[in-house]
Amino acid sequence: MGRSQSLPRVGPGGGDADDTGCTILHVDMDAFFVSVEVRRDPSLRGRPVVVGGTGPRGVVSSASYEARVFGVRSAMPTARARRLCPQAVYIQPEHGRYGEVSAAVMNIFRDVTPLVEPLSLDEAFLDVAGARRLLGSPSRIGQLIRERVHDEQQITCSVGVASTKFIAKLASTRCKPDGLLVVPADGALEFLHPLPVGALWGVGDRTAEQLDRLGLKTVGDLAQLSPAVLRRSVGEAQAAHLHALAWARDPRSVVPDAADKSIGAEETFDVDQTDKDTINRELLRLSEKTAARLRSSGQVGRTVVIKIRYADFSTVNRSRTLQSPTDGTQEIYDTARRLYVGLSAAMPIRLVGVRVEGLGPSSSVARQPTLGEPDRGWTEADRAVDAAIRRFGSGAVRPAALVRPADRGERTGQKGPNRGQKEGNGSRDRVSEQ
Repeated sequence: MGRSQSLPRVGPGGGDADDTGCTILHVDMDAFFVSVEVRRDPSLRGRPVVVGGTGPRGVVSSASYEARVFGVRSAMPTARARRLCPQAVYIQPEHGRYGEVSAAVMNIFRDVTPLVEPLSLDEAFLDVAGARRLLGSPSRIGQLIRERVHDEQQITCSVGVASTKFIAKLASTRCKPDGLLVVPADGALEFLHPLPVGALWGVGDRTAEQLDRLGLKTVGDLAQLSPAVLRRSVGEAQAAHLHALAWARDPRSVVPDAADKSIGAEETFDVDQTDKDTINRELLRLSEKTAARLRSSGQVGRTVVIKIRYADFSTVNRSRTLQSPTDGTQEIYDTARRLYVGLSAAMPIRLVGVRVEGLGPSSSVARQPTLGEPDRGWTEADRAVDAAIRRFGSGAVRPAALVRPADRGERTGQKGPNRGQKEGNGSRDRVSEQ
């Protein structure tokens, strides 16, 4: 979530301003993971709810606005969140469920315009210049999107409308939750300059300290600073970037989403592991998740990669390229397991990950049967599992090795892999929690 949490909110509304030339929209779901959980269980509505890993190393992925009153924020350790808000309902993330809702929301965006640039599961930029003749003004289009997301997905979103991507994103942050804010093209500086300097993209903790030493508190302060002084403090490239943003200059266009470079998943153990059976079970679970994502996206991949992070935080990656692309759980797992066997087991393992690279459309690949392979087998089993999950939900079918007596519902504090840690779809399966 980052520094945008500290930006002052203007609340719902704000769609009556002049939107001439403001064809860039930034649409951001409100407390996305929590909203999806509340949709599934309406009894959670109005209560403090936290979605994230529940183990000792768990991290908050999403917090309801009721929980945020107590100081709970995304990326916060769950243990700290429990101290701040012990009365909250804590839920293990179900990434497949969030992915399905995200896909449906992105389809709503693409019904409006083909120029959609997803930033994460729950936010995207849209260029609606070509949709004005059919759908009306940019602010009207933003309102239509909000209505459709609410009516079709039973969740809310906030929309920033501006002439640049940077201002549109700031606007959506300032009107949360469930709001719409137009920043007129000729009012961008009036909107921007009173904001804290940390609102500028690229201002991390270190840069913030440097700007603070210069006495810069607001974006307007930075805009008025001599470029030469700024260069001496933060370097030439960073100074040019920040100075341009401080004057609302952002020439970037909306770029429709590019193809994923990889699909994968990773987990952090609550307790560092040396037990090979436990690690192999986790490799199987991650392989199953990765393969399911490949199939749901209509892709296959040629290279299997495992990631191992040891207790001292050193990290190794090992990969193997297959003879032909695959989306099969068993083939991915067999490859991942062989890669793991080839690693030294001298040090406890903190995190494991599985991903597949070298992606391409599954429709373009003619599958070559292996000599001696039965006519029906793993491919049919994977399809049957996919069908069962679509009908009954995730977890309806799983490999026997993953069924353990300790398995319990989402809302427990069970030991084992920390389900709140990142489970990535390349660089795109992220959530920017607001």
